[in-house]
Amino acid sequence: MRAALLSLMGELAERDGVIARQGQEAVFKQAQIDKLTHENALLKRMKFAAQSERFSAEQKSLLDESLDEDLQAVADEIEQATPPVAGRQDKQVPKRAPLPANLSRREIRHEPESTTCACGCQMKRIGEDVAEKLDYAPGVFTVERHIRGKWACAQCETIHQVPVDPHIIDKGIPTTGLLAQVLVAKYADHLPLYRQEAIFGRAGLAIPRSTLAQWVGSCGVQLQPLVDAMRTELLQRRVLHADETPVSMLKPGNGKAHRAYLWAYATGAFENIKAVVYDFCESRSGEHARRFLGDWRGSLTCDDFSGYKALIASGVTEVGCLAHARRKFFDLHAANQSQIAEVALQQFARVYEIEREVKEIATDQRQTNEAAA
Repeated sequence: MRAALLSLMGELAERDGVIARQGQEAVFKQAQIDKLTHENALLKRMKFAAQSERFSAEQKSLLDESLDEDLQAVADEIEQATPPVAGRQDKQVPKRAPLPANLSRREIRHEPESTTCACGCQMKRIGEDVAEKLDYAPGVFTVERHIRGKWACAQCETIHQVPVDPHIIDKGIPTTGLLAQVLVAKYADHLPLYRQEAIFGRAGLAIPRSTLAQWVGSCGVQLQPLVDAMRTELLQRRVLHADETPVSMLKPGNGKAHRAYLWAYATGAFENIKAVVYDFCESRSGEHARRFLGDWRGSLTCDDFSGYKALIASGVTEVGCLAHARRKFFDLHAANQSQIAEVALQQFARVYEIEREVKEIATDQRQTNEAAA
């Protein structure tokens, strides 16, 4: 009886621990949902505020696209963070206008591999579901018609249909190709969404910039796991490069711009994976670098910015930037023709010459040459 009682007490303690952990997780998730809901309310206030509280027309034109992107991204994050509730009605999806009939269409059929039911009977086709997706190649819109046939077995009284393929935006009209076009044009080619709206209009379908902004916001949320995976991959490397670039940020409240920073972390030049992760922060505080790098203790190539000094003190190896070091000697030589600076510049030139020689050499051969030297 004593053993049984002890076993029962152990099970109760374990159960209490599980309940406590679940309670903590619920509190954390609710706090995250409350935070996102608050951000969503602030963004909506900025977009739909009373006329007296709005930004000027010039300021507002800079914010419209970003506000729509952020609103959609926060809405998607709230939806992902909110646990499903039994019996709750799904949110109403606004009815879309059909895609223009003049656009060329390409049918993509999704049928079962076999039309023989598990019971052995031959199924009959009783209908189909059609979903149209908007695709884009430079200058030309097309429509993909995804046709999913419905097959019924009279004996089993069951209906078989190929499941819907996953899409970046659930129940959305854009294909992955169109979404990629919008993202590449915005971030790689630096085309604002209002310009893309005009470009699409010349191709036959002027997609509103608010819709494009919502697509960008949703894609940002869907791509976050890729960013997290890249950061994890970065932190496994022995050598990293870091730098921070100032950017102007128009902050809500007083409507004035202030200086924010885009921190960049990249793999080394000779790594087999070329990756850069950007971290937007509202200041240049070294705390941002410490937060991003966490427990990483490799060799960090950076300039002499004081924000990195705490990292160096905690065990990160500082790899000074040679270009920054050379710049000081160059300025000294240019100012008064210093002979010491001239000798230093000659030494820098020799180092650069060696780097040019070994740049194209394979990693194994370069390491062999270093060991021999």
